[in-house]
Amino acid sequence: MAAVAGINQLVAPVPLLALPVGIGLAVAGLACYRWLCRTVEQRTVPELAKTGQWPLLRRGALLGFGAFTGLMLLIGMFGGWEDLSWGSFGGLIGTAGMMAGVAVTEEALFRGVLFRIMEERTGTVIALAVSSVLFGATHLVNTNATLWGALSIALTGGVMLSAAYVVSRSLWLPIGLHFAWNFTHAGIFGAVLSGSDSAPDGLLDTTLSGSSLLTGGTFGPEASLMALLVCLVPTVLLLRHAARTGQIRRRPRIAKSSA
Repeated sequence: MAAVAGINQLVAPVPLLALPVGIGLAVAGLACYRWLCRTVEQRTVPELAKTGQWPLLRRGALLGFGAFTGLMLLIGMFGGWEDLSWGSFGGLIGTAGMMAGVAVTEEALFRGVLFRIMEERTGTVIALAVSSVLFGATHLVNTNATLWGALSIALTGGVMLSAAYVVSRSLWLPIGLHFAWNFTHAGIFGAVLSGSDSAPDGLLDTTLSGSSLLTGGTFGPEASLMALLVCLVPTVLLLRHAARTGQIRRRPRIAKSSA
């Protein structure tokens, strides 16, 4: 994650370079994850199976795009848009590459490693709660980070992305969802992303104003009450479907040793 963030910062000023570099980082991240699973854990990697890869990526992307677009429309309906103007097409292209690398590395770490291994030992519910809190806590290092913003990220992004993994037992669905959410956020609307120090260059330049409950304040729209409401719907639906299909796993019982 640190390497991807550093490289993205270096290439960000050149969109035509940021796109291929970001895609390359995403491919390298997937290759690294597969190698670690096969070498360290000595297992196959069913969560990155090629079967169903593109349909799951598309579904995740549609969900992420729809969810964030719905969030921005709700903020606008309640008067949270101060200004909306055209931004930069180059920013759109560069952001696509950067968010590809971010989505892959964060999903590989938080869902592929942390959530998956913890779930094997503690069950789905505890793994979902702990991994989501840690996912939100990583955003506390951002310039305009707030405790509420980190908690909101945990309750929205962390839980929703974990639910996408649980229901599909694949990293492709949460990767597509994570990428599209961030890309729509930064690449299309150009809104402040997760407490960063400045708004990204996107296709649009969106300035929000009003109550922090509505707009998320300096942290950005992910810390708004609307984000919680918007993300609650797909999260509940995903977990409900996971429960119906038997994907919610209980904490394994520890066998008692005989005397």
